[in-house]
Amino acid sequence: MPGFTAPILAALPIALALFLMVGRKWPATKAMALAWLATILTGYGYWQMSPGFLLASSLAGMVSALNVLIIVFGAMVILYTLQQSGAMSVIHQGLSNLSPDRRVQTIIIAFLFGAFLEGAAGFGAPAAIAAPLLVSLGFPALAAVMVCLVLNSFPVSFGVIGTVIWFGLKNLAPQINQLAGHGLASGINGMAGYERLVGEWAAIFNLPIIFLLPLFVICFLTRFFGMEKSWSKGLGAWKISLFASFCFGLPYVLTAFWLGVEFPSLAGGLVGMALVVGVLKKGWLSPAENWDFSLSAPKEKTPQVNQAQPRSPELKRPALSQFRAWSPYLIIGLILLVTRLENLPFKAWLNSIVISFPAILGHPTVNVSLKPFYLPGINPFLLAALLCIFLHRMTKKQVKEAWLKAVTGLKRPAIALFFAVALVEIFKQSAHNPMHMPSMPLCLANAGADAAQGAWPLLSPLVGALGAFITGSNTVSNLLFSDFQFNIARNLELPTQIVVALQVVGGSMGNMVCVHNIVAASATVGLVGAEGVIIKRNVLPLFLYAAIVGAAGLLFCRFLAGSLF
Repeated sequence: MPGFTAPILAALPIALALFLMVGRKWPATKAMALAWLATILTGYGYWQMSPGFLLASSLAGMVSALNVLIIVFGAMVILYTLQQSGAMSVIHQGLSNLSPDRRVQTIIIAFLFGAFLEGAAGFGAPAAIAAPLLVSLGFPALAAVMVCLVLNSFPVSFGVIGTVIWFGLKNLAPQINQLAGHGLASGINGMAGYERLVGEWAAIFNLPIIFLLPLFVICFLTRFFGMEKSWSKGLGAWKISLFASFCFGLPYVLTAFWLGVEFPSLAGGLVGMALVVGVLKKGWLSPAENWDFSLSAPKEKTPQVNQAQPRSPELKRPALSQFRAWSPYLIIGLILLVTRLENLPFKAWLNSIVISFPAILGHPTVNVSLKPFYLPGINPFLLAALLCIFLHRMTKKQVKEAWLKAVTGLKRPAIALFFAVALVEIFKQSAHNPMHMPSMPLCLANAGADAAQGAWPLLSPLVGALGAFITGSNTVSNLLFSDFQFNIARNLELPTQIVVALQVVGGSMGNMVCVHNIVAASATVGLVGAEGVIIKRNVLPLFLYAAIVGAAGLLFCRFLAGSLF
């Protein structure tokens, strides 16, 4: 029994949060507060973390939560600014002319536009921008959040300019360089070559998901939000879904093999949007019948949630062209691109402005910093919102109304995020305990590894998903678990590139159920108290994703055992 104590106690706060949000349908504001308290008690009672250390870790987490809140605030300001200026009305008309079908709009905005935003910005920007855009088009808030979270998965395997891999795997550098020094990894050109190889395998594992998941999502949409409650209605848009997957998947994989880990999601999103919009303008591949949401909302016991009644914001209708209406998004995309490229100076300039809080309360391992001008919430979201005032000739009253709505909408997500990220920080800091025990996340992963043995590739993606669920970031999940996955693979004599790639892919699919992202995305559309419903429903595509990727990983590991280090 002693061997099970640590993983059971480490799982307790997560299990409590899931039980309260999914089982009891509590809002995250209450559930995460109790989960944080459970983490405090566990850290103090079993990991013997001092009260001062626990307080410092909690404060660091709450400061770190400001990073997410800045992004959420910027996204909300953009949304309300475009509503007040009337641009959303024009965008709605343009997309309706392109296709009034909600399945097609999901493919264009949640899938392709979201993938572009992930490749250009990351940090929760895809759901924060795409979900409000879908709501403005008439999507139920719950539907918009769910589809954006599910489809913001495989693009996250590379994230913003490859950060998920080249930064997330940095802890592996000493081992890779050591192997290269002994001639065991000389063929991959050190750590850079290893990162590229992991990216290639991640692209391979994601390729079938790129074709299956968007089609699954539109069937998911028609099942839970359509009048007929039918899975098969989603299949009416199979042609455009598979075409979009091909247009995204081909540049995604080719870029991973030819150019490296920086641009697969960005290239796939850009090429996919251009080709799909071009085809739809020609009238090709459109569904035979348009599909829309039901007019009557189903009875769901979730507080303050309108699941199926399309929301129709009060939109002004000035004489704006499509170009002027979309111009804030074009500005966002352009700024994100030029400020994320390594060979331009802007990224370094923005990263040089840092607000640091080192050694909080005297604890050297507890540090947190903010890079406000590198966060997409300020640059480019708020910058684009300010430019929109002049581009759309807004009145002072309209501007004031937009910003006030954004400020008042931050209260509930702020409470939930403060506790959620404080919990995450305690999990991470539990590695620095006086008992020299493994950290809480590592205890959970070790228990899984002991249980799985030779079938580890089946479980490996779920470890990555667990890391993203806990931390809210695939990059941080990789920082936590890539070294663990690498060593498990070596101990079990499995190809390390494949197992580490499964970790990367698992972290990206964890975005679907991550409380951190769910709260942030829900806040941008005014959705409160539905976190449990979202987790419960998004678990289905997550396990489908994990089963396919895990089975493929197991087959590749067995087929290539001994041929890769």
